[in-house]
Amino acid sequence: MYTGTELFIDGTWQTPTSQATIEVVSPHTESVICHVVSAGPADVDRAVAAARAAFDDGPWPRLSAAERIKAVGRLGSIYKERRREMAELISTEIGAPITFSKHVQSRLPLSAITAFTAVAGAYEFEEVRSGFYGGEICIAKHPVGVVAAVVPWNMPQFLTTAKVIPALLAGCTVVVKPSPEASMDALLLAEFIEKAELPPGVVNFVPGERATGAHLVAHPGVDKVSFTGSTAAGREVALACAAGLRQVSLELGGKSAAIILDDADPESAARAIQMSSLANSGQVCNALSRVLVPAGNTAVIEALAAELDGLVVGDPSDDATQIGPLVAQRQQARVREYIASGIADGARLVTGGVDMPDGLEQGWYVQPTLFADADNGMKVAREEIFGPVLTVIPYRDEAEAITIANDSDYGLAGAVFTADPDRGQSVAARIRAGSFGVNEGYIMDPLAPYGGVKASGYGRELGREGLESYLVSQSISCAKGG
Repeated sequence: MYTGTELFIDGTWQTPTSQATIEVVSPHTESVICHVVSAGPADVDRAVAAARAAFDDGPWPRLSAAERIKAVGRLGSIYKERRREMAELISTEIGAPITFSKHVQSRLPLSAITAFTAVAGAYEFEEVRSGFYGGEICIAKHPVGVVAAVVPWNMPQFLTTAKVIPALLAGCTVVVKPSPEASMDALLLAEFIEKAELPPGVVNFVPGERATGAHLVAHPGVDKVSFTGSTAAGREVALACAAGLRQVSLELGGKSAAIILDDADPESAARAIQMSSLANSGQVCNALSRVLVPAGNTAVIEALAAELDGLVVGDPSDDATQIGPLVAQRQQARVREYIASGIADGARLVTGGVDMPDGLEQGWYVQPTLFADADNGMKVAREEIFGPVLTVIPYRDEAEAITIANDSDYGLAGAVFTADPDRGQSVAARIRAGSFGVNEGYIMDPLAPYGGVKASGYGRELGREGLESYLVSQSISCAKGG
């Protein structure tokens, strides 16, 4: 059994000051697979000091954009060579089905690296404008400084690269705090960064529990925090950043709606919803977990039930598996509680339930579950479940469907299904969500900005906007001599 005994700080592997370790447990076997060191406050202080020195006095922020792009390109080449290793590690530690892990968990990060280097290569870091009073004003885009990147466990490498790569290309230095459940893949990425020979202190890793993250986001040496996680934790991060007047971007929870219009094909819509909502065993923030269906339309419910009943649930290392275990026992218990609440509140259980899937006696599994005849006020329709659970809500007409879709604390994503794309675009424009799909679940395109509104957070990742979130503008005007 591998034991991670060191932290990657200031370009080297260092012994932690803390004696604490993170116990990584297989969601499939329920056995311990690894112990990873947990960074204490002094370790976080060392990492921030290294990033601070690398930013204030090191070469990285002062390199040209082309030089930074070249260095990030080296990292991308290493990632490409070892992406299968990364996929297998993520599947082992969080239970992601190996096919999903190969095609998404390890491929999307590589796509993000490629996309961001293209964005940075075309980006104008300086421009000259004509001033209102005459003369010229130079607008220069500078790196924001030291970035604290706090990453969850569900899409660990994609969400890490979505923060680290644009920050690096902007000229920032970074301290990464990965989730305890996904610390192994973070340290593998640290190994890639070491091999890419980035300057010391440019990227540092401090795995740990909640206290480690709290110390990092409140650290006075940090200039910006980029956080992805729950809405409750996001509020705490926002308060900590407000106290220190630090910049912050938050990508938080979601309870996204899929609106099935009366002219949509039931089978096509059901297939798209299943693929976008139950991927990674339903542990995706942009899952279309509320399905809005015209009242009396049983064809969509039947098509969804057929999709869920046809999913292969089991060992995540099996190429045939589509639904693996949830990441932790607490997550399994939480999702089962939501299923029980849906039944108690009067939603009709179409398929699934609280029992273990057939043929499985261990592991943190939950049956793919479908509710129908639900009300948007029910707990299963209001709160983010983060598991393989879909809730069908009936509506009378298009106007009511839009009202129901917007009647949520969240505003991360959504989708509409219709035979008329123009009608779909019209509906999309009336939904308060940061991202939307017409006849598909929203695809995480690394060239498109991603983020939410309302309780889903603020700020954007990916695309040009993702790069700009790590830049600050400086205006320089010069008086004419005389």
